[in-house]
Order: sequence, then structure tokens, then C-alpha cells
Amino acid sequence: MNTLDQPPGSLAGATQIFQQYAPKFRRPDGQSLREAARAKGRRAQEIDDELERIASQRTSRAGTWEDAPPSELIAHILERFHQRHRQQLPELIRLARKVEQVHGEHPASPRGLADSLDSLRQELENHMQAEEQVLFPLMARGEGTSARTLILVMRMEDRHHGEALERLNELTGGLTLPPAACNTWRALYLGLAALCVDLMEHVYLEDKVLFQTATPIQKTEASHG
Repeated sequence: MNTLDQPPGSLAGATQIFQQYAPKFRRPDGQSLREAARAKGRRAQEIDDELERIASQRTSRAGTWEDAPPSELIAHILERFHQRHRQQLPELIRLARKVEQVHGEHPASPRGLADSLDSLRQELENHMQAEEQVLFPLMARGEGTSARTLILVMRMEDRHHGEALERLNELTGGLTLPPAACNTWRALYLGLAALCVDLMEHVYLEDKVLFQTATPIQKTEASHG
């Protein structure tokens, strides 16, 4: 499949593309990058070339993690994503509240965004704490088979995180900035694009790589999920 025919976000890690072109981010059944590029009047090949470069880099990284011991991937997830989300969300909530307060009467104002981000922050914090305190220590010791139920819960919560991103997409009109948007509004939407891509890659590495190594039973269940 050509990269332009893949949904935005399917190439997790392409934060630069989201920040430069801000296409709508959707789940795998949503608008493709080609459709988003056409809608925004961008040169499709320009985006395609950049995505091919990022996809090549990501493929190399993904192969590395698939072959890495679970303990190494866990350390990467903790440092790259858990710490990152704890930095991202409080600042995004602050920016969203400011935009809502100052531009609340604007037709494009993302009213309710700050509360939705705060809900996502709380859900993610509970999710990450369960991993840090219980699941990851078990998996790092090679005892993932004893955490089958908890892994299923983590998978379910990851799906909820995807639904939360859909809600953010709706509230922001697909990250569509109004003409003459202020710097705070622009910073908010760029940060949201980065959060979306980071969270998608976080979920990918957990569901498709780390959790797949836990037990053969989970691999079978995942294939039917």
C-alpha cells in the first residue's frame, strides 16, 4: 500500500508530518493522507516523499524492538512515552483552558477540550501506574504468563485511548485552525498532533510488540481482537 493511502497516524512516529500539514487524525477506517492532502490543497508527492523517509526509519526501529528483550522495550516505553505523556498533558490542558477562556465565543473554539484532555490524563495516569507498579515488573522478570488478565485490561484501555483521540478530533474540527489564530491556539493544536502520534506509537509498541511476547494464548486472542 502506498503511504498516501494509509490513514494519518498509521505511520506512528510521523509527528513532523502532523505538525507541518495538520491532516485529520483518524482510526484505521478514516480518511487517508491522500484525501487529507487533497482537501488541504497540498502537493501529495511532497507529503509522500517525507512519509516514505519516516516510514523507512520507523520500520528499522520496529524490527529492533521486535527482537529486543521485553525488559529493554519496557525501559523504552517508560522513558519515551510515560514520561512524555506526563509532560504533554498538563501543558495541553493549560493551553486548552486559555483558548477556551479567551476565544470561547468563536465558532471554532474547542469548547470542552480542556475537560476531555483532563479525563484522558487521569485515564492514562491510572493505566501507566498499573503498568509501572504491577505489569511491567512481572514481564521484565519473565512472568508475563501470570498477568494474562491484566494484559487484557490494558488492551481494552488502549482502545479507550483511541476513542479519546477521536473525541479530541471532533472537538477541534480535525485540528483546523481559524484564520488569524493566536499563538496559543496554534501551539495547542501542534501539541495535540504530537500527542496523537506519540500515543498511537505507544499503543502500537505495547499491543503489537510487548504484549505479544507474554504468552501464546494472548497472541491467539489478539489475532481475533
